[in-house]
Amino acid sequence: MLEIKSITVQYGPVIAVKEISMDIRQKGITVLLGANGAGKTSTLMAIAGLNDLSHGSIFFEGKRIDRLPAYERVRKGIVLCPESRLVFQKMTVMENLKAGAYTRKGGISGEFDLVFSIFPKLKDRAKQLAGTLSGGERQMLAIARALMSKPKLLMLDEPSMGLAPNLVVEMMAAIKQINETGVTVLLVEQNAFSALKIADYAYVLQTGKVVLEGSAEDLLQDKTIVEQYLGG
Repeated sequence: MLEIKSITVQYGPVIAVKEISMDIRQKGITVLLGANGAGKTSTLMAIAGLNDLSHGSIFFEGKRIDRLPAYERVRKGIVLCPESRLVFQKMTVMENLKAGAYTRKGGISGEFDLVFSIFPKLKDRAKQLAGTLSGGERQMLAIARALMSKPKLLMLDEPSMGLAPNLVVEMMAAIKQINETGVTVLLVEQNAFSALKIADYAYVLQTGKVVLEGSAEDLLQDKTIVEQYLGG
């Protein structure tokens, strides 16, 4: 579905991503792992059109997209849910969700049904201002708002960051549920073990390079990999 071919991303003289290549498979969950500064977020932003490439190319459904502006990539079905639980705090939950559907034409009642089935707490808080939600609820809202655009590829940047352990379990279950509706998921996570348990495939980044890749199951079972790359 998504082919990343030898892309490089620079911030001035600093090279954040160094000629990495990846193949994101349709209807799967792919996870990007690595320490802070490994290049994970920079990769997602490059796919979304928020970082320019210094080198390389990106193809989505067989067509080159790295020269398209970010809004055109959204219209093609590529949606990024960034870290930091960014929501419109002075708007209600329902208003936030409607904002996520701004590129849509026609009815969106089906998407409301979907997001409320995955995140039932949001239905109870539909008229509540987003700024009054808990951290976990804001994260749910940020993901639900992204789903309102009916993405083909949903990119999630650190969705479990700062959440209590029980909420991390809920978040991973929700991501799995989203994937089961047919949405391809590209997930960046510090919580390697939780992410690998729901993922199909994984890439490990280190200082802007892919140093390891393989099935999530294989990575979890290899003790050497766990000790060297996953902090276990």
